[in-house]
Amino acid sequence: MATCHVRSISWPSISHPLSVSVEDQLDRLRSSQTPSTSVYQKARGLRVLHECVDDFLQLPLTQQTLSKERAEEVLNGSLLLLDVCSNTQDVFSSMKERFKRLKSSLRRRKGGESGIASEIEAYVVSRKQLNKTTRKCFRNLKSMEKNNTSAVHAVGMLRDVKEITLEIFQSLLSLVSQPKTTSSSRGWSVVSKLFQSKRASCEGEATKLEMIDAELLVLKSGKDINPIQVQNILKELELLESVIHEAEEELEAVYRKLLKTRVSILNILSH
Repeated sequence: MATCHVRSISWPSISHPLSVSVEDQLDRLRSSQTPSTSVYQKARGLRVLHECVDDFLQLPLTQQTLSKERAEEVLNGSLLLLDVCSNTQDVFSSMKERFKRLKSSLRRRKGGESGIASEIEAYVVSRKQLNKTTRKCFRNLKSMEKNNTSAVHAVGMLRDVKEITLEIFQSLLSLVSQPKTTSSSRGWSVVSKLFQSKRASCEGEATKLEMIDAELLVLKSGKDINPIQVQNILKELELLESVIHEAEEELEAVYRKLLKTRVSILNILSH
């Protein structure tokens, strides 16, 4: 964004290395919005970005600039990011827990076809519940206007950080959501377009999850249990659970960094 290169009279004409590091990470995250970038890579990229932001906030000149400018706006943005990160963690945790229960049921198979059908149905219901959660997140994020017009470099860059972070969280949430193909609601049309654009950048994992959903429906409707099909589903569930677990660890680190950032901004405002 053009604002990344705007300098206030209080900022040196040559950027501090930590400022350059933040901008480099922003560029990397923007370029990571492709189908080839995994969920783990996106979450890890967020962690690295916010590690750089935390270091940037420790600079005396950054603190002086924010204390004289719109630090309240930056503070509000930090709270927003904490909320979105927490919601994303909750969604991933719920998905992983459902994977575990489904795997346990498929491995036991002691309840026969009816037992598996019941557990598959419970999984489908939980997926629908997660859909509602993610769609609500998408609506909330869509309603947030992007406004990055500050002439102050530090404030403008932190706005860029907020915006790319929200975009990555949208992309992560799209992994576990299921798009609607038709709807008479104009409101859903907006959310659907946003969902599709973010989903493309998590295409690999999302496609695998859709395949699992389809195979589960076939398994549920079949008269006999196909052991090979069950093993294939278990294998895919294991892989996706591992992906989500790795992403969760990175998101936990991101949350801690976001919390530390908020504390830093509060300290700046209190002086």
